[in-house]
Amino acid sequence: MRKYCEENERIKRRYLRYIKEAKRQDVKSVDKAAAAIFRFEESTGFKPFKKFHIEQAIAFKRKLEAAKNERTGKPLSKATIDATLRLVKAFILWLAGQAGYKSRISYADAEYFNNSAKDARIAHAQREAPFPTMAQLAHAFAAMPNKTQIQRLDKALFAFLVLTGARVQATASLRLKRIDLVEGCVYQDARDVQTKGAKTFQTYFLSVDPAFLACFTDWVNYLRHDLLYGHDDALFPKPQMGRSDEGGFALIGLSRDNWSNSTKIRDIIKTAFTTSGLPVFGPHSFRKALVKFGIAICQTPEDFKAWSLNLGHDSVVTTLSAYCPISVERQKELIQGMAKTPAR
Repeated sequence: MRKYCEENERIKRRYLRYIKEAKRQDVKSVDKAAAAIFRFEESTGFKPFKKFHIEQAIAFKRKLEAAKNERTGKPLSKATIDATLRLVKAFILWLAGQAGYKSRISYADAEYFNNSAKDARIAHAQREAPFPTMAQLAHAFAAMPNKTQIQRLDKALFAFLVLTGARVQATASLRLKRIDLVEGCVYQDARDVQTKGAKTFQTYFLSVDPAFLACFTDWVNYLRHDLLYGHDDALFPKPQMGRSDEGGFALIGLSRDNWSNSTKIRDIIKTAFTTSGLPVFGPHSFRKALVKFGIAICQTPEDFKAWSLNLGHDSVVTTLSAYCPISVERQKELIQGMAKTPAR
């Protein structure tokens, strides 16, 4: 069976270059677009795009509905199907304006990639994702061992995430020079820290249990004074493998390099919750826990604005809408509680 069409490859290359250079999309977004377009080609048997017909779009939607996730074996989620259709639709819209395709594809043809109104609503519905309480974070942290070098790293990483609410990609790429223990902050400089949207901002250590700060401070001092790590060395270095005394291949210490991705961080956090007997939460859920905690301790709107800026949000609207879900039951409690509160 054919796996590609040379004519399609050339025009796809042009499109991917367009969305990267002209539309300024990052590499991950470009890769997602390429994967979605390839999936559509696969459904047509890799026919040239110049032979596009709306029946191909209709059949593609049916195939997505019947497709299974390769990893889990379950049907594709509504969100995955919706995102795939939107990416292919954007490509067809662009294709309709290109020389050699204008007479074969109309802009209206792209509308056939629209998801059904019902499935689109399901795909974009806001759902409350589980997140830990501050008590659960403290419990998992206290249960983490702190004897070996790797265990100290893991525990300091957990403490750092609670202290800052930093995103995993940023945490994986941080270097020692970005940590200021005197001022109690981390400078997330987009020149060398992988922040979301390449945003540069300063994060001060949050007012949480002092045990987190003590653990993280101890780790930074250990790197700087005991291991003599420099400014450009990793804050959370990846383990170094080498030959052991017995002649085998084993862990021999820490390198000075950052992790290449966030997979290891996710594993560390998962293990911390699992071994402490708690439900498993991802590192991103720490941000929700911290927003809830911030709402409880912030006394003024200005306080919460500072808390929001600390998480890298320019607007408190972003913080509240993304990280402060309110259930129907809680909505009822708040509204009925207001009726009992005298007006100022």
